[in-house]
Amino acid sequence: MINTVTFPGLGLEFTLNRVALTVLGRPIYWYGIIIVSGLILAVILCSRWGKRFGINEDQILDMMIFAVPAALVAIRAYYVIFNLSIFQNADGSLNWGKILNYGDGGLAIYGAIISSVIVLLIFCHVRKISFLAFADLGVHGLFIGQLVGRWGNFMNVEAFGGVTTLPWRMCGPSIAEDMLRWGYVDQAGYEAILSGTLGVHPTFFYESAWNFVGLILVYLVGRKRKFDGQCFLFYVFWYGLGRAWIEGLRTDSLYFFGLELFGVPIRTSQALAAISAVVAGAVLLFLLLKRGHSPEKLYVNRLAAQRVAGAAEQECQGPDTTEDGDEGSEDTTQKEKNEEGRGED
Repeated sequence: MINTVTFPGLGLEFTLNRVALTVLGRPIYWYGIIIVSGLILAVILCSRWGKRFGINEDQILDMMIFAVPAALVAIRAYYVIFNLSIFQNADGSLNWGKILNYGDGGLAIYGAIISSVIVLLIFCHVRKISFLAFADLGVHGLFIGQLVGRWGNFMNVEAFGGVTTLPWRMCGPSIAEDMLRWGYVDQAGYEAILSGTLGVHPTFFYESAWNFVGLILVYLVGRKRKFDGQCFLFYVFWYGLGRAWIEGLRTDSLYFFGLELFGVPIRTSQALAAISAVVAGAVLLFLLLKRGHSPEKLYVNRLAAQRVAGAAEQECQGPDTTEDGDEGSEDTTQKEKNEEGRGED
């Protein structure tokens, strides 16, 4: 499917084809290519930065073996759970064909984030690795994956916001049709979007830019961190803060089982983002004020101290030698005594 997207205020126009290429008769979508590219870039950069957190490349790759399949399931499950009605048959049973049809759309990044945290907890427990140190490194990868991955939404012309006349408004025929079908505009609004006088918020770009700034900040935090888990808490705070704002602009939000707060339907991801931002921000502030700077307590420095102590202990013990020479001397003396005894007889 080919879409035309324009940014009239910026003088930009794009012709977008969701399909990048066809292999053996099956379409390969730009969305998938962009997501995989973000994942690969995240792994490469985290592998380079891992030493600062005491995490090596093998541990990162081993973790990804478990995290990626779990994320593929969770990213869909999160969407299905909060959109259950469209995945049910007339008798109320689940339509597994629709649920497993990833190409039909419907993925939620929060599902992948939650599953990654759970998998990392289990992985670190089994491997005897610091969860907080690994999480500090991992959130760098999350920022990278998300800032790149959001451009997949652009290629699909989805995840956009409500109407606006801002200079960077986004317009296009498919956008106008969606906004009319969803009831966000009337016929006049539909025509205004087609003409370019009215557009929608490019929320995919807002989130990508927010994550880019977050990546720079968390990188700086990581270099000066006071305790393990500081980068992780910063990510939860920063991403939650931005997502709570951006989600409020979107037109395709998931809603929390029809519940309302002060007469307003609760957007699932917005509520989760706001709560997590408040909690993480409070915990981060408390720990920063309570804890002094103790570099020796960081996991990476504790590992280094253990290696130094182990090397020192081995050096004190010296080489592993035996008393073969002494034993040989004792055997010779005893033999001589025996021979002297026989001579007397």
